[in-house]
Amino acid sequence: QVQLVESGGGLVQTGGSLRLSCAASGRAITINNMGWFRQAPGQEREFVAGLSWSISSPYYADSVKGRFTISRDNAKNTVYLQMNSLKPEDTAIYYCKSNTWSGDYWGQGTQVTVSS
Repeated sequence: QVQLVESGGGLVQTGGSLRLSCAASGRAITINNMGWFRQAPGQEREFVAGLSWSISSPYYADSVKGRFTISRDNAKNTVYLQMNSLKPEDTAIYYCKSNTWSGDYWGQGTQVTVSS
């Protein structure tokens, strides 16, 4: 079993920045990749950014390329999402997801609200 704990959401003005964190814990975790998804009210959950754990290769949704950066701390089993130049359309609940040898796990979500 893997637990994911997210933090770092909040309210920010257009053009501002936030940094999300997601820490994975559990016994004998072997992570394949970790990533971030988001879900706005009335919309389906969508992919935002992901990171292969073995080769640290990031990939992004087109809507966030150039503005968001995903990174990791292997020693802490933690993934980060640095979000810059935020727009009102980035407003959503952001979820961390981990793909491990024992399956997929989701965090509880953290709210990001960008005011215009």
